[in-house]
Amino acid sequence: MTEHTSQDSVSAGEQESPSDSELRRLSPFELKDELIQVADEAVKTRAAVMLNAGRGNPNWIATTPREAFFLLGQFALAESRRVWNEPGVGLSGMPRSPGIARRLHDFLNASDDDAAVQLLRDALDYGESTLRFNPDRFVWELTDAVIGDNYPVPDRMLVHAERIVQEYLARELFADRPPPGRFDLFAVEGGTAAMTYIFRSLMVNGLLQKGDTIALGAPIFTPYLGIPHLEEFSLHTVDIQQSAQTKDGVRTWQYPDAELRKLEDPRIKAFFVVNPSNPGAVAIQQESVDRLVELVRTRRPDLLILTDDVYGTFVNGFRSLAADLPRNTLLVYSYSKHFGCTGWRLGVVALHEDNILDEALARQPPARRARMEERYGSITLNPGKLKFIDRMVADSRAVALNHTAGLSLPQQLQMTLFSLFSLLDPGDFYKKRCQRICQDRLKALFEGLGVPLPEDPLRTAYYQTLDLEAWCREHIGEDFVRFVEEHHDPLDIIFTLARRHGVVLLNGSGFGGPPWSARVSLANLEDDAYARIGRDLQDEVRRTIDEWMKAGGVLPPELH
Repeated sequence: MTEHTSQDSVSAGEQESPSDSELRRLSPFELKDELIQVADEAVKTRAAVMLNAGRGNPNWIATTPREAFFLLGQFALAESRRVWNEPGVGLSGMPRSPGIARRLHDFLNASDDDAAVQLLRDALDYGESTLRFNPDRFVWELTDAVIGDNYPVPDRMLVHAERIVQEYLARELFADRPPPGRFDLFAVEGGTAAMTYIFRSLMVNGLLQKGDTIALGAPIFTPYLGIPHLEEFSLHTVDIQQSAQTKDGVRTWQYPDAELRKLEDPRIKAFFVVNPSNPGAVAIQQESVDRLVELVRTRRPDLLILTDDVYGTFVNGFRSLAADLPRNTLLVYSYSKHFGCTGWRLGVVALHEDNILDEALARQPPARRARMEERYGSITLNPGKLKFIDRMVADSRAVALNHTAGLSLPQQLQMTLFSLFSLLDPGDFYKKRCQRICQDRLKALFEGLGVPLPEDPLRTAYYQTLDLEAWCREHIGEDFVRFVEEHHDPLDIIFTLARRHGVVLLNGSGFGGPPWSARVSLANLEDDAYARIGRDLQDEVRRTIDEWMKAGGVLPPELH
């Protein structure tokens, strides 16, 4: 937490670096690029390795469902050559359905008996016996998907893929206790595309309008902070703040009742929340869920909730808000973190068949309904009855290109195989291992810090946001906190870590979090890196304590 100097910020012959006030305007993900440059210069001057614990891209991948994808690709090419084959020019036909399930069984029986082969065998049995799929139709969808020779039909999501992902969500996000009825799914290019499509379709359909107010569960993933204020949306936002309460100086990141009661205000049209949270990295406690459910059912039956549940698999027994409030909730889920597949861009939007959005569309004034019927009239003979989730599909391709809408078939296949891999893992061995990776790294971080780690079963351990102000206030005292605030800028800590140690973290303030906080990703570095990050952070806090003591500060006896 060393202060910036002119030597820190300006090198001979170079332009002056951006000021702290300028840097604070950047998203933490853009600020990260500045930090990487600083850290890269730092490690060039000494025998060190830069540690970039900023982004949340995991450093593990799920191998078996990927192997199954490539194995299916071999089968699909053989099927294509059965139809039409010109090897001299590298040309073949398109797979055909009759008898294709039997041929896949024969192909697997002739293959080595490895994990991918077993996954596909189990997947066929699951589809045929448990989900009652027609074998040839199911296998043809898998085969045609890996070849990628067709547009998605249906455009919202392939029939068998949707059914399998519905089962996956019921298991992983609803704790095997889904609400009655069906969730319609829209397969999208990851959670970021889901956010983009949702905001646009809510506005286009008049369900949100410029000048409306939405609530954000804060701190929150930065795009939720920025998107509402873009000119094309111009929404007002109200923060539903997670508590400043700490346990041993570590924040609990839960929503106080008083904050949830803000949602009683009828001017708030929607509540956008990441659960488990980012950057706080904890799931909403059951007491708060119960209060939110009661509030919606008794006072705000019109409140729309968008819940982004990408980290749900990192908390045992996680249950989405969509399970308890299915009528009110748009659910966003991305496969990127759990399966290590950010590059695949795999996500879904889920909306229950009985929902308040479709009801609101039906109640709109005649003039608004007429405009929407004109908008969607080219893609259906009954545009007034077009469900909101299907309007999202059309809007994702500017309506006129609706016939080309939908996530690519190979992407939907890989999503299906990831889902099957989880569904057919009765011991949850893969999930437990991913959870253990993060939990072990979190323990190493706190051991490096020399700080006790309180137990919290709702913690994902995918990130850890370190609120240095809260810890220092509890363990050192108000005088030290006041000294730091008077002599340092909140960005000092992350720039000093980059400059002196080659460590890149994200500033918690960029997520709407505490100003003197930093988010550590526990997913993307080798295990032994986290103890080092903890020691480097401890070193910087000690340097600032020494600075304070030289200025007359008195350290509590237990910290001597």
